[in-house]
Amino acid sequence: MIISDVEAIWLRSPISVEKQHVSDFGRLTHFDMTLVVVTTEDGRQGFGEAKAAVGSAGVCASIVACVKHELKPALVGKDARNITRIWEELYNGTRDHYALARGRKFPILGRRGLTISAISGVDTALWDLKGKSLNVPVVDLLGGPCRDKMPAYASGGWADADGIGEQLQGYVSKGFTGVKMRVGVMDETVENSIIRVKAAREALGPEIKIMADAHGTYSVPEAKRFCRGVEDSNLYWFEEPVNSDNPEGTAEVRASTATPIALGESEFTCFDIRDLITHRALDVVQPDAAIIGGISEAMRVGHLAQAWQLELAPHCWGSAFSFRAGVSIAFASPSATIIEFSLGGNPMMYDLVQENIEAKNGMIPAPTEPGLGLTPNWDFVKEYRQDV
Repeated sequence: MIISDVEAIWLRSPISVEKQHVSDFGRLTHFDMTLVVVTTEDGRQGFGEAKAAVGSAGVCASIVACVKHELKPALVGKDARNITRIWEELYNGTRDHYALARGRKFPILGRRGLTISAISGVDTALWDLKGKSLNVPVVDLLGGPCRDKMPAYASGGWADADGIGEQLQGYVSKGFTGVKMRVGVMDETVENSIIRVKAAREALGPEIKIMADAHGTYSVPEAKRFCRGVEDSNLYWFEEPVNSDNPEGTAEVRASTATPIALGESEFTCFDIRDLITHRALDVVQPDAAIIGGISEAMRVGHLAQAWQLELAPHCWGSAFSFRAGVSIAFASPSATIIEFSLGGNPMMYDLVQENIEAKNGMIPAPTEPGLGLTPNWDFVKEYRQDV
């Protein structure tokens, strides 16, 4: 299992007009991802995803350069089975020997940001590779699934007050018992967001879980006003109320409401999550395997969630590879009870891989295929590969 090559491929695929949506990120006309491929001397390959943006669109050139010029030279010749050691070596750089000898971190300057995203793609690819080599799913390597199946929630909800009920009801008709809608500056005013949430609750009734995601776009006073306005709507959680650079502000919002606060998709490493926990800023932890530091670091976050009695809900808005990584983490974690399932236009979820990604009647079964259980569609990769 000696690594012979590591490649990062920036893919950009258009989203068909009928599947495009408009949010605070603007109109989403295309979807980007970085496909990371780790190859061993005997020709086996593992696949992962690294993200340059939390949403659909983002320039991935810097991640490609990081993998090619920084990570690959440190990886070639290493034993791909030593996932934890490799993570420590990449995170600590030339001082990795001190870190491994003394049992504490001596991190590189890029201990946050896109370097960690790049490491995320490598780490996930290594887990995929190891699972395939042992002919077991990644979730088995993580300790096995805690449940046979888990409910998924439909993630979408961009329509205005007149259309949001119908849009979300369309998700429910597919079997989903939980739905997420977007709020925040896209609505222009807090009052418009409140009206949309109330319209959603009226249309869906009291039994369907409704989550609201502000993408970090409210100020602290605005987030508090939103929470007061939707108190009777019984949100399952309110996601990213304010800017992720303001954990104190998020904690202030959380202290002002009984609505659970969810965040974490924009954070890097378990250290960021630790800080959010100690700030008492969240109730639901949402690591993204393509951002946080890969499957390895997301599982460390899962352990933090369990220790602090918090809910774990991995962020699964991305390609099929980060989705399956998040699913594997969720099934291996006692603190996870529901999985995000993207209902937006997403060619990276459905066209990038040969397998069919679906939630049957709103449920997702525990993974059973070796590794992440995914095979790239190389014709798709060839067509939408970007030159860097």
